[in-house]
Amino acid sequence: MTLPPAATTPDQDENEPREECGVFGVWAPGEDVAKLTYYGLYALQHRGQEAAGIAVADGSQVLVFKDLGLVSQVFDEQTLASMPGYVAVGHCRYSTTGSTTWENAQPIFRTTAVGTGLALGHNGNLVNTAELSARARELGLISGRLAGNMAATSDSDVMTALLAHAAADKSIEQAAMELLPTLRGAFCLTFMDEHTLYAARDPHGVRPLCLGRLDRGWVVASETAALDIVGASFVREIEPGELLAIDADGVRSSRFANPTPKGCVFEYVYLARPDSTISGRSVHATRVDIGRRLADEHPIDADLVIPVPESGTPAAVGYAQGSGVPYGQGLMKNAYAARTFIQPSQTIRQLGIRLKLNPLREVIRGKRLIVVDDSIVRGNTQRALIRMLREAGALEIHVRIASPPVKWPCFYGIDFASRAELIANGAGPDGIEGTSLDEMVEGVRRSIGADSLGYISLEGMVAATEQPRSRLCCACFDGEYPIALPTEAAIGKNLLEGMLSGASESELLADNANVDALSRPWEGLRKKPRH
Repeated sequence: MTLPPAATTPDQDENEPREECGVFGVWAPGEDVAKLTYYGLYALQHRGQEAAGIAVADGSQVLVFKDLGLVSQVFDEQTLASMPGYVAVGHCRYSTTGSTTWENAQPIFRTTAVGTGLALGHNGNLVNTAELSARARELGLISGRLAGNMAATSDSDVMTALLAHAAADKSIEQAAMELLPTLRGAFCLTFMDEHTLYAARDPHGVRPLCLGRLDRGWVVASETAALDIVGASFVREIEPGELLAIDADGVRSSRFANPTPKGCVFEYVYLARPDSTISGRSVHATRVDIGRRLADEHPIDADLVIPVPESGTPAAVGYAQGSGVPYGQGLMKNAYAARTFIQPSQTIRQLGIRLKLNPLREVIRGKRLIVVDDSIVRGNTQRALIRMLREAGALEIHVRIASPPVKWPCFYGIDFASRAELIANGAGPDGIEGTSLDEMVEGVRRSIGADSLGYISLEGMVAATEQPRSRLCCACFDGEYPIALPTEAAIGKNLLEGMLSGASESELLADNANVDALSRPWEGLRKKPRH
């Protein structure tokens, strides 16, 4: 099977997979919905650190504020206070389709032909974006530039344009029921007009999405942890293939497709917060169980189990429980070493992993270590980490990984390396090749410099989720993609940039007329007469 390359960014030189996006929505008259959304996004910040935005409506207008940066960088008290309303949607972004620009920040705003506003946030990644974009261009809905003479080039913008167009002669709810069955790929959506909050999840349920109850309203969020933060009680998960509409009449549920669940197993391994629950299973409990199973599958005589914080911590606890080897904190993480817009100098860049992690020498000196991490993608982080631990006095370093070898890229909302860059697929300085799993593991071990290396088996990881194998997507581990992929030319992070680069100036100017936008970072102020 020939696969298209995965999306990558020029400066993506870290080992970790990049997250996707977080979505949040609230319908709650009498509540400060902008601030509730802010805190909901704060709880989902781990899912995307490139941009953040909030849309609010008060029954007569939709107002969007968005910008590049972390949630706490984009919003302040003054901004939130200027956004009154009773319905809101929020989004924190990591780009999987479309580059990191203000125009691609979400929520996306469009105006329908009848003059109502529409704001949409999307978590996931579509695989038929080229087809949808061609349809939107034929209808004259997209071809170019938004505010600031820059292009919006995300699958989210395309679907928002199509949804707004379909709502010209019908309600947004009816328009969504027509559009959603034509979308292929992974999508969890929160969208809104002046009065109503909507939420939808793709028929495979690749990404999580849940419904919560407030005293005076309702909340939808990518993860249950966000419900906890805003004081909402968990009601249920939004079902694959389901559309919810929430307004003064309550919660309405419609089915736009038959459910064929294929939840992303990597949500359990790395993406979701450990204090979230997915399909009734605690993410933290899953990771601890993976650690126990990892200890059974790959035991080793050692003095201390340490995690690569923070994502490796629960599995390390489980490994220590399963093996009887003491658990300890051997690495300190800089809590402020998240995404930054200040690029390090060459001198600082050479410090590499020390920007994020630093060893506790008195803990690890003279010890035989078991180092537990969530995954190996390129191997760069593990290679640098092992070198650092040896310099700090570790006698032996045995690496244990809480997921199987990552051998295939994701096209459903995680920005992995391309297949050629994945160390378990032949990448790395040693040119790792091998016809068997053992040969591949030995090649990775040599490349990163560990004394031994063990991955959890696919069967062990799936068993820890307590979900049937048939209901999970494990494509990044086994190459079995549950949603058919298009040709190489019709997929990729910068697909729409390429498609739009040929648009004429007249096309680009015409497109501006389709969007009611103000100067950044404000967008989409649409006023209607009050009745």
